[in-house]
Amino acid sequence: MIELLILFELSKKTLTMYGISKEIRASFSVLTTPSYGTIKPALTRLEKDGFVKSQKTMSSGGRPSNYYSATKEGINELKRLLISPPQDNPVQFLTTARIKLACADILNKDEQEELIKHLRIKAESLLIETQSMLKNKDFSYFPKMVFDNLVCEYKNLILLLEGLKNAGAR
Repeated sequence: MIELLILFELSKKTLTMYGISKEIRASFSVLTTPSYGTIKPALTRLEKDGFVKSQKTMSSGGRPSNYYSATKEGINELKRLLISPPQDNPVQFLTTARIKLACADILNKDEQEELIKHLRIKAESLLIETQSMLKNKDFSYFPKMVFDNLVCEYKNLILLLEGLKNAGAR
């Protein structure tokens, strides 16, 4: 997910590692707050794979700074990451889905529809699994409340996806 966030921010402008961190926090802090220890290795991987390029420049304070920008291949990778089917990990699904939707403006209409389709299929599957579990297992008060809330979150995401699909059809 960190690669997606980095490429998304670099698709808009050239940034230092500090700038990338600052932009991710400004845009996604309610969903995730990656540390420098997460951003640095991801930037290294992205650069090694040709998705990001860096340029050393002297800052106004006389210190060397690395500025990063997304390559054409990086933009294509960003789009691939956005429309790829969601991972199987249900714990990460809702956050990942929200991040992907928040970045979806970079996609064309067909790609947005594909993203929405993948997310809806997964959300409906997780909703059915969660409802089935609630129905077939006797939970005490707190676990039942947690899983009831999860059912609500999946339903809300499905409603959001329906709204986005209908808005794109206009």
